Amino acid sequence: MSTAVTAPFRFFSLHVVRTRRLGPSLVRVSLAGEDLRHFFSDGYDQSLSLFLPHPGQDAPALPVELGEGWWQGWRELPDDVRAVMRSYTLRELRRDPDEVDIDFVLHTPAGPASAWADRARAGDRVFLLGPAVADNRAIRFRPPQDTDLVLLWGDETALPAIASILEALPAGQRVRAWLEVRDPHHAQELVTAADAEITWLADGASLDALRGAELPPTERPYAWIAGESGSMKALRRHFVRERGIDRRRVTFVGYWRRGMTEEELRASE
Repeated sequence: MSTAVTAPFRFFSLHVVRTRRLGPSLVRVSLAGEDLRHFFSDGYDQSLSLFLPHPGQDAPALPVELGEGWWQGWRELPDDVRAVMRSYTLRELRRDPDEVDIDFVLHTPAGPASAWADRARAGDRVFLLGPAVADNRAIRFRPPQDTDLVLLWGDETALPAIASILEALPAGQRVRAWLEVRDPHHAQELVTAADAEITWLADGASLDALRGAELPPTERPYAWIAGESGSMKALRRHFVRERGIDRRRVTFVGYWRRGMTEEELRASE
């Protein structure tokens, strides 16, 4: 059963069709379901809310039948019953058949979403809160048409979005990207037709690396930075104050906050 929430977003009842290991700590989960015929997105960094079951549950406990009241109903469920909610980026949407891919980083010790992805099997059920309108407010990567240089920074949580952005950018578009990973083995080969220079960084090395980076001449740059919320302020300050980029041409997205769960982060907003 699917229920509209607030247009242009709605719930999608989906199931796992396959999983694929992309590396020692990265797994791609492909999801399908009849509801996906109503799923539309034109964004490269489309944000989604994924609701997962606890171990032993056949499906996530989520009162979608309450419509607009789902949030309060979900919050009132016991902690060990209430569906696990996490934010992810759409990695790919396909048609015929309708499927979506979501990439998960596997952690040690594993959190509930990482543990679910590690054991996910075909048929496992989830709910997804996602877009029913192709252009929606959960798309944040919006470079102005006159952009002559795209600057990207992200930690591991932003890797799916940056991979999608790089795949979509046209040949000739100049791009400089910095990706921060906790383990060098997490680095991937990213595909792009753009004129892209990609730098992989050790965890915590980003600000010094950015300050030391020499950028090509640019008059109309656009910067997109995403990852841990506490890191965003210093990175944005670097691009705006130290690099002189118009703050209106800098997009920053906090995907998570150190020391806080997804539920605590949303409650603080």
